[in-house]
Amino acid sequence: MRIGPITIDPPVALAPMAGVTDKPFRQLCKQLGAGLAVSEMTTSDPRLWQTRKSLHRMDHAGEPDPVSVQIAGSDPVRLAEAARYNVDHGAQLIDINMGCPAKKVCNAWAGSALLANEALVAQICRAVVDAVEVPVTLKIRTGQVPEARNALTIAQIAEDAGIAALAVHGRTRSQKYEGVAEYETIAAVKASVSIPVFANGDVDTPEKARHVLACTGADGLMIGRPAQGRPWIFREIAHYLATGERLPEPDVAEVRDILLAHLDALYAFYGEVAGVRIARKHLGWYARDRPENAAFRAVVNAAVSAHEQHRLTREYFDALAAGVPREFVAAA
Repeated sequence: MRIGPITIDPPVALAPMAGVTDKPFRQLCKQLGAGLAVSEMTTSDPRLWQTRKSLHRMDHAGEPDPVSVQIAGSDPVRLAEAARYNVDHGAQLIDINMGCPAKKVCNAWAGSALLANEALVAQICRAVVDAVEVPVTLKIRTGQVPEARNALTIAQIAEDAGIAALAVHGRTRSQKYEGVAEYETIAAVKASVSIPVFANGDVDTPEKARHVLACTGADGLMIGRPAQGRPWIFREIAHYLATGERLPEPDVAEVRDILLAHLDALYAFYGEVAGVRIARKHLGWYARDRPENAAFRAVVNAAVSAHEQHRLTREYFDALAAGVPREFVAAA
């Protein structure tokens, strides 16, 4: 799959997720088979570019190619400025957020709220495409509500404005992440445009990945929530699509090593205090399918130092690897 001059191989991408797809997680997913990993959304407001949050979100030093940065906002001029700024700081692809259904984002007339204003969509796409020389992609949903899907119109607007690729989440803004993703609209979008299309929504197994590609005709897949706690899903899907064979699930020892390396990357990137806090959600996702999950989280979430959190995590997975799960008892 190619987006402009950039090859996406394999054509399986990590979807942008606020508070999740930071640099440590993007790097991990790329190491485990993702052909593309899109950053969590960065603000188009230049007054906020020097905040700690924005500086972390726009840090791409040492990140493997291709570097894709998602920008969010509703003002075409500011979005164009944000695109130029991020390209100057390492972005090789710019992605425009018109898919986020979060109330805070939509109340600011950004994210998926923009789909209701097709004229503004056109203005934003043209402004950002004209502002930078790198390819610009667009993430959308199928519309505002199921009764009024307009993804086909948005897709045509985007292609006419020079957007290089689309990612379509198979839900409307009103559906958020509820129910089951529908792929008929994604298939219709793909049939109506000549630019590459990513299918997004509920792709959680290799078999589902093949099914979604077959029923939508999409060029690639974008995976969000199913990668939380299972970043190896990218290599599993890529291998299955290439060979038709299932890779074995990683054993407990490999999961331990992946997680401990992820923890170390979080501590190094954010510092100990923030790293420990941010790691807690990842620890929960990694352990959620284990019967000891509740007790494990109770203990690890109480850890206040990186050393303690790292040690407790290592001991937990060491015990599982040895076949004698340790009983975790939360401190009184």
